[in-house]
Amino acid sequence: MTDETAGRFWAAVQDRCSGPLSERDAVLLHATLLRLLDGGDDRPVRLASLRVLGSAYRSLGWRPWHAAAIGGALLAVPGVRWRRVWRLVERTAARVGDGPAWWPAEVVDRDGAAEGIAVLTVRPWWRLPHRPGQAVPVCTPHRPGRWRWLSPANTPRADGTVEFHVRALAGGSVSGSLVHEVRPGDLLHLGAPADSGLELTDGDDDLLLVAGGTGLAPLRALVEQAAQAPVARRATLVLGARTFSDVYDAIALDKLQQVHDWLTIVPAFSDDPEAEPTERGTAIEVATRHHRPGQDVHVCGPPAMLTTARRRLTLAGVPTERLHLPRIGER
Repeated sequence: MTDETAGRFWAAVQDRCSGPLSERDAVLLHATLLRLLDGGDDRPVRLASLRVLGSAYRSLGWRPWHAAAIGGALLAVPGVRWRRVWRLVERTAARVGDGPAWWPAEVVDRDGAAEGIAVLTVRPWWRLPHRPGQAVPVCTPHRPGRWRWLSPANTPRADGTVEFHVRALAGGSVSGSLVHEVRPGDLLHLGAPADSGLELTDGDDDLLLVAGGTGLAPLRALVEQAAQAPVARRATLVLGARTFSDVYDAIALDKLQQVHDWLTIVPAFSDDPEAEPTERGTAIEVATRHHRPGQDVHVCGPPAMLTTARRRLTLAGVPTERLHLPRIGER
């Protein structure tokens, strides 16, 4: 896609549809629409794109009768496929709240936390209304139109900054770009936050948090949320890694444990013979040993870990209603 093509799309949309759409924003909108129409992405990526487009639908004041006009502006898109995508966008728009189509966010800090992992701190141009445990669609200008779910690693801050933990996945163009190409001063785009299934439930029951890889990010935000609650609830955070060198957020975790006496952090090393006196085994194996009746259990990590968690923790006696796994995105 060229800027010239996106420019023609912008001009056609302006002629046909009401609503503010800058030429710069038209480039991202055009790329996202074409990417979704291409149909080659997996389900989490499609859901991220649909959430962004649903927000754009509301923000730009689109109505059902705009379908033909926008489809015509896209140029050479098969009608049947466009009508199917438009219906999906309309359904998503009915479920998202009011707000901008996306939040431009400047990268203000980048930490190469470990091999293949980066911690990015971004400052949105206006405050992002996120809650701990939620997931956010993220797009980098190096890969326009491609969105990936990431979960903030923090509760909302006074300065509005948001911290993301990103691992470069094999074959993941967006994650690879975020880890290897993005630098401070770059501009990312963030979609509207969505509930992921990891959010804390009301109450003061103890917590068992089980993290694998960058699945630590939303669980660290839950720890910050628990710290701000009027009633303290004891929490055990099992941090799974292959070896000690794979633990990428050790300094922040040490600070949390020093400040909060109700928090216990348990490293779990699956492939480190020098792990003593820490515990040996996978995060799920160690979590089953630390589970106690009455705990709310939140697990976030790679897909294989989540599959194991669903089976092993249920067998260990965790009731279904107390087991919280992410419904969208990948870590």
